[in-house]
Amino acid sequence: MLIQSTFKPLWWLRNAHLQTIYPALLRKAPKLTTRRERLTTPDQDFIDIDWYGEGQQPLIILLHGLTGSARSGYIIGLQHILLQHGFRTVVLNFRGCSGKSNRTARCYHSGETEDLHFLYQTLREREPDIPIAAVGFSLGGNVLLKWLGEQTGKSTLFAAVAVSVPLVLGLCATKLDNGFSKFYRANLLRELKNYIRIKRQHLECIGQSDEANKIKQLGDLSDIASFWQYDDRVVAALHGFKNVHDYYQRSSSRQFLKSITLPTLIIQAIDDPFMTKDVLPGMDELSASVDLEITKGGGHVGFISGNNLFKPVYWLEQRIPAFLKQAFEKQSTHSSWNNHRV
Repeated sequence: MLIQSTFKPLWWLRNAHLQTIYPALLRKAPKLTTRRERLTTPDQDFIDIDWYGEGQQPLIILLHGLTGSARSGYIIGLQHILLQHGFRTVVLNFRGCSGKSNRTARCYHSGETEDLHFLYQTLREREPDIPIAAVGFSLGGNVLLKWLGEQTGKSTLFAAVAVSVPLVLGLCATKLDNGFSKFYRANLLRELKNYIRIKRQHLECIGQSDEANKIKQLGDLSDIASFWQYDDRVVAALHGFKNVHDYYQRSSSRQFLKSITLPTLIIQAIDDPFMTKDVLPGMDELSASVDLEITKGGGHVGFISGNNLFKPVYWLEQRIPAFLKQAFEKQSTHSSWNNHRV
């Protein structure tokens, strides 16, 4: 279902690029006391997760975007607000994003859902009766939607939210080759190349020569200037895709939306500089469980509103908790009614 959005950008941040850049560079996120845990993955590597909140409150899994982490401002801000609404949170740091390099050449990418599934299974085994939901941003949103579609009714999440999702990866990669969007591309590629360089050095230092050689065989990455090139020479090569076209086709999440069976909200800005209108799905591509909220402004993971020049309002921190609370209360009412019938 298409939802009419109430979002209105802050008057001096109406430009899509200002909406995108301001929170990334100038936001002062609250200081949280989180607890880190390391989980050993089935392939004998690890993922680091960051907890916030204690007790038996409902739990929200948070997924960050490309080159992000549990330290990203939009993650910290949402953790802070969600606890005020009665939700604990746990952040999945994708491999190599926690500040610690991993033990294998394997990285993370837009279609890599195995670590999310492993985390979900681990949490569900530990707390079989605790309500769980998930929120993903950008790349993390694509991973989340793809995983939900793959599950097709197997997951017991009570809700999901995905924000600023690159629903069609090829279109988004091309968008980043044009205009001011090349600014974001340059910064992201620089960070990704550094990520690969640090990973190779780490693998060599810990004696994982076979894994280090997998990265060495990628060759000199300094001339890579686009995501089409990076995803072809690095992501596809390291993760068993035939080429970049195979990676984009199999990993784009729009094709999975029809298979999602739990209450899911997708929030997309029409002016997102990381994508075009062409990535947006038609209503016939959405399952009955999926709501699509398209805003007229907001940029990429921005969505800053308010009326006070010096007090920007991070609208996502209002909209996401409201959706989660509504879905949780609806599920709780339904469960209570079913229990009463029994």
